[in-house]
Amino acid sequence: MALAAPGMLFNEDDFRRGGENGQAMVHSKDSQFATLVGSDLPPRVRSALEPLLAVISEEIVRGLGKMLNELEQQLFQQANHARNASTQDDQFNALRNLRLTRADFIPRYLHGLEDALARVRTARAENEEPVAKPISQNWQLVEHDAGDEDILLRDLSVRYESRATLTLYLLGQRFGVMAAAPAFETDRLPVGPRALLRIAQETSQSLHHDNVLRLSLYRAFEHHVLAGYPTLVELMNDTLGKAGILPGLEFVPARIRPAAQGRAETEAASEIRAKPAAAPRPAGEDAQAPYTGWLGQANAPSAADDAMQFALLQQLLSGRRGLIGKLQAGTAAPGAEALAAPALDEMLGTLQRNPRSAAAPEQKRSLRDVQQAVLAMARQQRGSAATLSREDSDTFDLLGLLYTELEREVRTDTFARELLDRLQVPLLRLALQDRAFFVRSEHPGRMFLNTVAESGASWLGEDGVDPHFENQLAQTVERVVSDYQGDVGVFEQANADLQQQLQVQARRAEISERRHVEAARGKEKLAVAKQRAAEVLDGMLKDQSLPRFVQTLLRQAWADVLTLVLLRNGESSELWRTHLDATKRIIEVTCAKDSTLDADLATQIEQSMLQVGYHASEATAMARQLSRAPTESDDATSRTELTLKLKSHARLGEEVAAKKTELRPRTKEEQACYEHLRSLPFGTWMEFVHNQQGEATRRRLSWYSPVTDNALFVNNRGQRTAEMTLDHLARLMAQNQLRVITVQGSRLVDRAWQATLSVLRSFAGQSEQAAGGAPA
Repeated sequence: MALAAPGMLFNEDDFRRGGENGQAMVHSKDSQFATLVGSDLPPRVRSALEPLLAVISEEIVRGLGKMLNELEQQLFQQANHARNASTQDDQFNALRNLRLTRADFIPRYLHGLEDALARVRTARAENEEPVAKPISQNWQLVEHDAGDEDILLRDLSVRYESRATLTLYLLGQRFGVMAAAPAFETDRLPVGPRALLRIAQETSQSLHHDNVLRLSLYRAFEHHVLAGYPTLVELMNDTLGKAGILPGLEFVPARIRPAAQGRAETEAASEIRAKPAAAPRPAGEDAQAPYTGWLGQANAPSAADDAMQFALLQQLLSGRRGLIGKLQAGTAAPGAEALAAPALDEMLGTLQRNPRSAAAPEQKRSLRDVQQAVLAMARQQRGSAATLSREDSDTFDLLGLLYTELEREVRTDTFARELLDRLQVPLLRLALQDRAFFVRSEHPGRMFLNTVAESGASWLGEDGVDPHFENQLAQTVERVVSDYQGDVGVFEQANADLQQQLQVQARRAEISERRHVEAARGKEKLAVAKQRAAEVLDGMLKDQSLPRFVQTLLRQAWADVLTLVLLRNGESSELWRTHLDATKRIIEVTCAKDSTLDADLATQIEQSMLQVGYHASEATAMARQLSRAPTESDDATSRTELTLKLKSHARLGEEVAAKKTELRPRTKEEQACYEHLRSLPFGTWMEFVHNQQGEATRRRLSWYSPVTDNALFVNNRGQRTAEMTLDHLARLMAQNQLRVITVQGSRLVDRAWQATLSVLRSFAGQSEQAAGGAPA
């Protein structure tokens, strides 16, 4: 079979120009679609949605045109390189279907998009995949791999919702105004990732009956339409703002403002606020959302951005300083002069150029050691005692406390410990220069510190990180130590280099994870097909007095045949009905008094047995036994031999056969945990607690089945680590042996910082108690 090379039958430029074909297709509305012109929306809402539709359509059309061109090329290449004629026919049929329908795809998609906008006041949150959906007792295979479609589309929607969290939040506020309703959740937005994917699915299902084509189309849709979605959301917000829908709307996080602040603290807080910060995220919903990123990725917000100011931090430090002053009165050297900032930085630069050897871990240098070394160096140079200013001393103490908390979560036997030690002085110089390091979670130095620390995090377990990445990390740290002389750009470049490496690691992990997920889905389909075939066979054999040997053949060999037919074709197929009729005929002839052989039935059985891997002689022998009634003259020896061969033959799906165990009833808490687990998105990270000391290992929930309850876990490299049931996980969670990692608690440096703040608050409380108990 030969086809001409694929050519562009229709492109986005032709569509935008309109003309004789394009313009007609745009305005030839199907009756099933609502339009903005024909809607009953208020004039102001309609006037805001019309330019929005124009903006989205322009971007969508451009992406869809590229998508269709790539898809056609892809199908053509796959067909030319097909390994067998059957696969090649499938690919060519998909290509032919695409060519016949591609001119209709873009207009129909835009009709669906306008329909979604026109129904903005009647839209409802999509519940196509309800949380904690009861498991049906009548199991059956999903036709045309619809389950794969739904899972793929849900994965894509979750992925792109997480990439535009803040802008989607603002867009939901604006759509709430237009709908005269509360702010829209992301899944209710008619232009959200889920809605755009749903429109693509509905359009493809109306035009394409080939599952291979639809799945390929969704992946191409991701690459060419969704790839620029975060930018598109910003454009939509800007368009609605210009149309008068909440103009100037932006997210401003609530901040704690102390009632009374000293002048110096106020100036310091103003200085911090004046510095450019990363875009904030909605508090409450985003911070507590399950974390689905990979190791070191810079997409996790920190509570410090939303709840902490530098002025409040200064107050906490004052409480700590006051308590230490009471406990260590008179320890300061009399007449000591505070070091000026340039002199302090110069001395730290000297220490940075001459690092101590880390060969003896028991003598590992701390920030307190660095401080003492600086003061000793100053005393040697000046000939008199020196001290640090209050602000500089606070910076030493803060970084020291942060390092202490970090080292609690970093394994002692990892290379990361040595790298953290090497970074002490450069980070100290950076923090002295820019104290925003402590209050901005997206500060380059803080992000770099997080990446280094996470490479040796205790929750990685024995897996660790990729050795190649570890080498890159060491080289980058050495470059920072040698190059940093007060330019924060050194940290920015170092962090950018590491993030690039982490993205490569994440892509590799995703590829590995995807293979394991596909294998798990295949095992689940096989298990469901096997279960369904057994149920059908049990129903047919009920109240039937078949010979024991015939029952054995039916429940083993013939059950495998039914399983394979179900797996490949589904219950609505003609082939499945044919095999059901054959099963009924087997029961009839083996129960009959007449022992005449049914030749047609024997041929069908033999061909079916060959399909599931039986040898020709075995298939012939079983076909003879199942196509006539047994007689007394039958050779018992041949039956025994056939029985032995059945036992030695590997059955279809034997490795995935579910062991039915009676589950004990769940408690209320366990049931709540179970329902929560079934609501989690794929890719959620969890921590398994191993002992009473709190040692835990972090694993990624890559996939779970709402049918069989099986859950698949991988490590940070995408390698399969375990398969468990949701029931078992719910019981672990109820016993506090399993916890979901949230966005707020995902990054190691942010967790360490929160622990540091807790230490400071405890000092502040003790200081107040000491002041209250002091004599007047």
